[in-house]
Amino acid sequence: MRYFALIVILIFTTGCEEKNIKPVIMEAVDTDRIPVQESWDSQIIFTDNGEQQAILYADHIIVYEDEEEKAKHLEGVKIDFYDQDGHISSVLTSKRGRVDDVTNDMYAIDSVVAVSDSGVVLETDELLFRNSDNKIVSDRFVTITSDDEKIEGYGFESDQGLDNYTIFNITYYTRLEKNK
Repeated sequence: MRYFALIVILIFTTGCEEKNIKPVIMEAVDTDRIPVQESWDSQIIFTDNGEQQAILYADHIIVYEDEEEKAKHLEGVKIDFYDQDGHISSVLTSKRGRVDDVTNDMYAIDSVVAVSDSGVVLETDELLFRNSDNKIVSDRFVTITSDDEKIEGYGFESDQGLDNYTIFNITYYTRLEKNK
């Protein structure tokens, strides 16, 4: 039994010798692009003279401390746009987005869909909500579908409620039959 105890003590003492362990350093991390702020399941309220214009909901908001780019990067975006009476006039969704902190312009990127309260549906890859005049604009390919027509083309401008819109270079147009 003595020899057993001696062997156990020798095993523990040799196993406890001091080793210098070098930490693993991830070289792929860009230390200049580490976020200064992150939030999940958040909302940003846009107002003009105290009146609610829009509420942006995001699954993930990332803010970087960058002198050249003052913006919030968004993932999982949904925006409710409000009319002057305080009712939701349209809803926009996209996979990603960005809000310019200087102008409050909002860029929707990837699988962008906007639906108005009247049933007009806008689909595109990228668009901009211009805060200065409350316009939705895009220079990309867009599809607009309403109850009675479908229009496709390049370049688009509309009010935030999708009531008055223009497609600048129409590539396809058709009248739709109403369901009776």
